[in-house]
Amino acid sequence: MISVKKPPAACLIGWPAAHSRSPLIHHYWLRTLGIAGGYVIEAVPPDEFKDFVFRLSLRGFVGANVTLPHKEQALALSKPDARARAVGAANTLWYEGGELRSTNTDIEGFINNLDACAPGWDKASDALVLGAGGAARAVVFGLIERGIKRVHLANRTLDRARALADQFGADVHPLPWDSIGHVLPRAGLLVNTTSLGMHGQPALKIDLALLPPHAVVADLVYVPLETPLLAAARGRGLQVADGLGMLLHQAVRGFELWFGQRPQVTPELRALVEADLKKV
Repeated sequence: MISVKKPPAACLIGWPAAHSRSPLIHHYWLRTLGIAGGYVIEAVPPDEFKDFVFRLSLRGFVGANVTLPHKEQALALSKPDARARAVGAANTLWYEGGELRSTNTDIEGFINNLDACAPGWDKASDALVLGAGGAARAVVFGLIERGIKRVHLANRTLDRARALADQFGADVHPLPWDSIGHVLPRAGLLVNTTSLGMHGQPALKIDLALLPPHAVVADLVYVPLETPLLAAARGRGLQVADGLGMLLHQAVRGFELWFGQRPQVTPELRALVEADLKKV
């Protein structure tokens, strides 16, 4: 009897997970690159995650994306690279030599999107990051790795900003939320990693008139596509990088690890995901 080898398949593991646009992105790349493969959503509750991951290959998967609330557990159940360890969370799993490996592609998603949207952004000596959660951790790591001299980190709970700054060293400066205005005039890059400005959340109220004219503004929120922060930045003629761009760029490496080809973030792909987001 001849055994037929199944095409490679990956999945997104989350709880809940139905809202994800990852299948749309990966199916587009599979189709345009002519690769026989699959990508599905797996809604897995926290108490079943460990068993699911240990049986990942037995379930027919070559790897997976991991989203909330499983990212920290994914790190603990795999062999993480330096990026995943630094961020303290893994969002991408794959097999290498039979071993389950992990990384965090939020870092390269953020940095590569900035490179695409605002070339030369890294000439900034000062960056201001708003928020001190997991997304901020990835952003700060990427900025330091890229050589930004001073990263100012503002959070409503100053102790959280201090804890994150302690992890990354002297280049990161914690800042009370009400002191943001003091740093804006010298910030060549402003990054919002909070949920402020997201659909259903309060707007991020900040005086962008204080930013220098060469500043770049990035927002990790992608619903809505244009947050009030990005609209205000565009109104000032500043370069911007949105959350959808980061979402698309962070998906690239996982696809390459699972399916063996490096895909491109194209205007067609962006238009496809934009159209889907507008259905919300």
